[in-house]
Amino acid sequence: MKNIILKVDSHRNEQVISFIFEKDIQLIEILKAELNARWSATKKYWYLSIMQFNLHKAFNAFKGVAWLDIKNLPHLSNKDESLIDILQEKGRFEKWLRFKRYSPNTIKTYTDALDVFLNYFDYKPVLELTNDDVVLFVNQYILKHNYSFSCQNQVVNTLKLYFREIRQSKIEVEKLQRPRREHKLPNVLSKEEVKAILQAPANIKHRTMLSLIYACGLRRSELLNLKIGDVDSKRHMLIIRNSKGYKDRQVPISDKTIEMLREYYKMYRPKIWLFEGQKEGDQYSEQSLQSVLKQALSKSNIRKPVTLHWLRHSYATHLLESGTDLRFIQELLGHKSSKTTEIYTHVSEKRLQKIKSPFDNL
Repeated sequence: MKNIILKVDSHRNEQVISFIFEKDIQLIEILKAELNARWSATKKYWYLSIMQFNLHKAFNAFKGVAWLDIKNLPHLSNKDESLIDILQEKGRFEKWLRFKRYSPNTIKTYTDALDVFLNYFDYKPVLELTNDDVVLFVNQYILKHNYSFSCQNQVVNTLKLYFREIRQSKIEVEKLQRPRREHKLPNVLSKEEVKAILQAPANIKHRTMLSLIYACGLRRSELLNLKIGDVDSKRHMLIIRNSKGYKDRQVPISDKTIEMLREYYKMYRPKIWLFEGQKEGDQYSEQSLQSVLKQALSKSNIRKPVTLHWLRHSYATHLLESGTDLRFIQELLGHKSSKTTEIYTHVSEKRLQKIKSPFDNL
């Protein structure tokens, strides 16, 4: 990794923090764009005034790009030293997760959770943290702010992994307990609601993206990671690569879906990704996709708090209601366990509607 030495110096009658490194265009761009640093032609270094310098911001700007050597910065406060320790721990954890090939979303979730936890105890060395501190954090931070079951579960998963694999401490990992599991039913739309949402966008790209999520039961990330070659029109198959758990799977696509994809392709001519952003070759963003759904909901006058995942849930439920075997649905959705798929049996309207209440026989 690239190295940048930080030093205190005097320039134009003020104290500054200088950034010393071998000439590198990427580092210069970060200094200018992220830190608003200036170049000194006389001193031959990039610099920030002491008043302008923010250590946390500097570490974040160069995270994963360059190592900041701060041993020449005198008089760091305890808070600054603690911050450096936290950033180093977070960076160490992130490197390990990348090495283990965790997905970018999982890496962000885990490192963000660790960051919040360690910052909460920034007055205490990591090695001195105990199980009681974890309980305190759950009660005083997660529960106090009314964060969700899944948030608490993510924090516990993060701490179990981090303190088992990365950092030894007084925390006994095997005694860390996850919250009791929630048993929530998936949210499902009627076929009429799905049709209204899918027909709402006037833009064919937007219409095709939403339609493909429902037509193939895709996760949001699976749709955005599709490449042109993943559509096998001859075999009527869509190949989903490196999905959850780094597994590939195939999902059948109908003539109707293929025709829609062809119509979209002729108009947009994507180069790499099946769905690209405004810049050629760039992947379509999650935020833009969510915006597409939001506009479709508004146009179709559906007031429910629908998410993209509702379309996947609806796909599974509608397949079940049409008589598709649960084992096939498990394979189509890419579920590791059949228990995950079985939850759709509880939301199938047709199955529930066949049940007669004893009241009707009175």
